Amino acid sequence: MYSKTPTGKNPKGTVTVIVSNGRLQLRFRYAGDRKYVTLGLPDSPVNRKAAEAKARQIELDIASGNFDPTLAKYKPQSFLSTAAPDITPKATPKITELWEAYTQYKASSLKETTKGYHTSFTRLFQRLGDVQLLDALAVKAALEKLTTIYQTKRALVQLNAACKWGIKHGLLDANPYDGMANEMPKYRYQLDPKPNAFTEEERDRVIEAFKNHKGNWNGRGYTGISYAHYASFVEFLFLTGCRPSEAIGLQWKHVSNDGSFIRFEGSVTTSGNGKPIKVEGSKNNKKRRFPCSERLRRLLLSIKPEGVDPEALVFPSPKGKFIIYNNFCNNAWNRIVDKLKPDTTPYSCRDTFITTQIIKGVPESVIAEWCDTSVEMIQKHYADFLKMLSLRPWLADRTKKVECG
Repeated sequence: MYSKTPTGKNPKGTVTVIVSNGRLQLRFRYAGDRKYVTLGLPDSPVNRKAAEAKARQIELDIASGNFDPTLAKYKPQSFLSTAAPDITPKATPKITELWEAYTQYKASSLKETTKGYHTSFTRLFQRLGDVQLLDALAVKAALEKLTTIYQTKRALVQLNAACKWGIKHGLLDANPYDGMANEMPKYRYQLDPKPNAFTEEERDRVIEAFKNHKGNWNGRGYTGISYAHYASFVEFLFLTGCRPSEAIGLQWKHVSNDGSFIRFEGSVTTSGNGKPIKVEGSKNNKKRRFPCSERLRRLLLSIKPEGVDPEALVFPSPKGKFIIYNNFCNNAWNRIVDKLKPDTTPYSCRDTFITTQIIKGVPESVIAEWCDTSVEMIQKHYADFLKMLSLRPWLADRTKKVECG
């Protein structure tokens, strides 16, 4: 497929696989015109096999008079459904080869955070060694030896997606991972999906505990780190119901001068290598304007420095950098809040805000806009839960006669 004739020209009807800007293309002549089909695949051994299969299909179509001059038939998305039957057994790619091809193909359409998520699985799959891709039971057993049951489940979900992609592009004939993850134990959040909200009194006690934290008392004085620095960050989470990643990435340019509203336009999360990454838009790829309550407005104005740089973070770490969410949870949050109410996370602040607004009668559609969620999600996870808490079993009093009419 890559060879040329001694004259430097390809024989008539031959389709050649070439590399352009690191991507595979097919080049050939038809009716005197040069044609190109861009496959959108990076150059790799696995992807070249797919390109060669498509080149054979075009050659057969030219020879049999079935060639599509619009080239629509040969676009990547329609390859599997239009390819000529090929009874040649496919050489099954290794797990790392398929995963690399799949993630490279998807890379241009993914957020940096998702790419970081994929990187963690790249490292995990590299540790599997020579376990065969299509031996799904062996892969599952090897994963369970390397990592947790829940990370194993996530890995099987990713392999299922990669194999579906591989079948679509002619790299595989079967997907042994289809439905496999569903047979494993449910995630913790699926086992206990109810919101874990604080009451307003509990909320204020948590905020005060952060404000008053001075370190660890050893009988003679305070030692260690004071977490009072995070008091305004925690209060902000409670008063907005935003995701912690959105608060971490908030800059002063997103807060109006008088503190009356906030624009949530992005977030900061942690990549697979532990480095903070700025992401445009919310989890649902939206930007929103949030009206500040009087309490929130006073909080923002009280922490706003004189002559503040609009690009500066509203809630920096003690060293002036991005707050690392996991570090904050494992240290500040757990050490302070567990004493007041165990088994919570900073996301409980979001639960608290939404629950409080429902109790106060704010329309669910408004809450959904404020918090970048859906009315259905609020009704399912918050409203129904609160309704169940308010109901009590009804028992008829059999000693009294029931009158009708």
